[in-house]
Amino acid sequence: MKRLIWLAHIFLAQLLLADPLPQTRTAVFAGGCFWCIQPAFDKAPGVIKTVVGYCGGSAPNPTYALVGSEKTNYRESIEVTYDPAKINFGQLLDIYWRQINPTQSDGQFTDIGPSYRAAIFVQNAEERKIAEVSKAKLAASGRFDKPIVTEILPSMKFWPAEEYHQKYYQQNPTGFQMFEVGSGRKAFEKKKWTDAKPDTR
Repeated sequence: MKRLIWLAHIFLAQLLLADPLPQTRTAVFAGGCFWCIQPAFDKAPGVIKTVVGYCGGSAPNPTYALVGSEKTNYRESIEVTYDPAKINFGQLLDIYWRQINPTQSDGQFTDIGPSYRAAIFVQNAEERKIAEVSKAKLAASGRFDKPIVTEILPSMKFWPAEEYHQKYYQQNPTGFQMFEVGSGRKAFEKKKWTDAKPDTR
């Protein structure tokens, strides 16, 4: 019996010393067309999953048609699930800035309307501080000749979009590439970020 009790203590001690289950966090960004901002996050080391959807409104169960009517406060957004041991919120912001035109307030590129406005949704005071510092750093970089107007907003419920929007760049690669180029995103990225390191674009 004593041996069994001793073995039980050893087993419990090993459980306590074992590495805890990996913790994940989520971040939500609005950046215009949600199809276009998904690929960069998908390929970032430390990102576990991305889902495109809607954030910023209060009506339950929003649909693409409802959000596109521009009668709600919803914005096309992306929810990024990540491992904070491999990538942090500030590094996600570095990726985010390179996907948008942070000087545009009425939408993004050729997508105009409230649902296409860019925003960083923060979940707590720490994220807000990181976002504000990141935004100020971008403004001071001299990379843009207009004010940085991207909003930093309190987190709200995120609603996943319809399945046909998920990984659109994989489902419809030709159509996606044509849209990405036609919208002006790629030309803008090339103009503003050509000098950036490859792993930050």
